[in-house]
Amino acid sequence: MSSPNNVSFFRWNDMPKEKVTDQISRRLVTGEKMMLAHVYLDKGAVVPKHQHHNEQLTYILEGRLRFWIGEQGEETLDVGPGEVLHIPSNVWHRAEALEDTLDIDVFSPPREDWLNHTDNYFHKK
Repeated sequence: MSSPNNVSFFRWNDMPKEKVTDQISRRLVTGEKMMLAHVYLDKGAVVPKHQHHNEQLTYILEGRLRFWIGEQGEETLDVGPGEVLHIPSNVWHRAEALEDTLDIDVFSPPREDWLNHTDNYFHKK
């Protein structure tokens, strides 16, 4: 919902979930210079190795994600409820849901590949 002052209001539960894979879905809120996403991952869901020019904050609300950071996955971090991971621009990373997980991802600038559905790294074998 938009106001005359270009202020927008969203309610997560009123927004449809976009199915990304059989185990991952998301809801997106996008502003001019940032994006906020609810990302839902079933236990065992994998986000394949990728990088992007967008700066990323991942805040875990429920569950636990294991991240492999670096081109060769040389750093491993488990991130759980109440914890935040900052991923700078162009840093290689991948993740696996160790439990059913709900996280909030914040991107700046917005992920154009998510908006125009060209985030095909999810579907590469």
